[in-house]
Amino acid sequence: QVQLVESGGGLVQPGGSLRLSCAASGSIFSINVMGWYRQAPGKQRELVARITSGGSTNYADSVKGRFTISRDNAKNTVYLQMNSLKPEDTAVYYCNAYGRLPSRDALDAWGQGTLVTVSS
Repeated sequence: QVQLVESGGGLVQPGGSLRLSCAASGSIFSINVMGWYRQAPGKQRELVARITSGGSTNYADSVKGRFTISRDNAKNTVYLQMNSLKPEDTAVYYCNAYGRLPSRDALDAWGQGTLVTVSS
């Protein structure tokens, strides 16, 4: 069983910064891609950023230049540094890990979500 535990959400003023963390644990063979998604009230879940085990990244246009994703492969942990936050960044942020289990079955796990609120 694989668990993803997120931390780092909270309330921040516009223009402020937050750093999210997500650690994967359990029986894992490999994690190819780790990513962050978000879901605002009344909206669909959307990709924020993702990173491969080799370090390749891609970002949603709305966060380019403000957010930075990174990962520690040895710790199966992914981070999201969020700067210059805007009210429209308010959402529940979810961590995702995609890879393989020891059985070689696909791993596609989600965290429980962490709330980020940007408001004055």
